[in-house]
Amino acid sequence: MDYKKSNAPTNTVTRDVMALSEETGNIYESVAIIAKRANQISADIKSELSKKLQEFASSTDNLDEVFENREQIEISRFYEKLPKATLIATEEFVNGKVYYRNPAKEAADLEG
Repeated sequence: MDYKKSNAPTNTVTRDVMALSEETGNIYESVAIIAKRANQISADIKSELSKKLQEFASSTDNLDEVFENREQIEISRFYEKLPKATLIATEEFVNGKVYYRNPAKEAADLEG
């Protein structure tokens, strides 16, 4: 998913806890799902940023380093302005874009 085009808010949003628990029936399960998705998003963004910053890595010092630093700063600022991973994950969960399953619950349904 392209996180740059996410419509998630960039600041903290107050959420109705009961609305988050409607999907799973358990607020703790919903929070666990959102947390795992946020970890995935965070890892994706971090690897993408690392790849972009590796382009600027050089073993020699030169006069162009000042200009390269400006480009690095612009890239870093862009990623800092993105919504936080937890906000993106919560927005995806609320909109039903997160696939999840609970193997323990599925096993209990098969037995019962």
